[in-house]
Amino acid sequence: MRMASVTGLGTAELISRYSLRRGSLLRFSHDGSCVFLRNGFCSIHSGRPLPCRLYPLGIESTAGTERFIRLEPAFGSIGVYAEEGTVGDFLDQQEATPYLSAVANYARLLPLMRKRIARLVDFERTEPAEFRRVAIREALAESGFDCNPLIDAIFDSDPWSGLAENGIRSPACHIIALRALIQAQSDALQLAAAAVLLAVSIGYTPADVITRL
Repeated sequence: MRMASVTGLGTAELISRYSLRRGSLLRFSHDGSCVFLRNGFCSIHSGRPLPCRLYPLGIESTAGTERFIRLEPAFGSIGVYAEEGTVGDFLDQQEATPYLSAVANYARLLPLMRKRIARLVDFERTEPAEFRRVAIREALAESGFDCNPLIDAIFDSDPWSGLAENGIRSPACHIIALRALIQAQSDALQLAAAAVLLAVSIGYTPADVITRL
């Protein structure tokens, strides 16, 4: 939503021009640089995504807990990485807190998705391992994937974010709409694929969500 706002594009057009995997990954240029890099500077700096705001920090998840870790500077980076100050100071400077809060709010959709799948699938008759394998393959496919309205709604958020009603993209409105779409979804495999892709996009691994199905 922030990237769409700063580029002046709709989320559908942004996805088409600048993303891979249905909106979950940014494209890179032929030389390996970010598509938004211009003369060494970020052309969407005010709307840059969370990984860019956190760098050179990363978030490490272990046994249900998370902590910040310091990453080594990427090869060719010209950034300056201070050793002073606190993580909190850095997050405030990068205005990362709203993004971290949004990640937490979207993560709360995952238990709802798991519960809905459990209602739809009889795992006494459906082999769980095969169900998970197909869901992961479908979620992470770059091409040849089936149409999935829930995945479309997760990334092409404009129809669901309140933009049409009040001209403002709201993550809160988007999440409310997604909750309703999840509850209405009757195709368990589409729901599982959407859960995997959402989980991966906010920093989890497929196993974090799919092994709990």
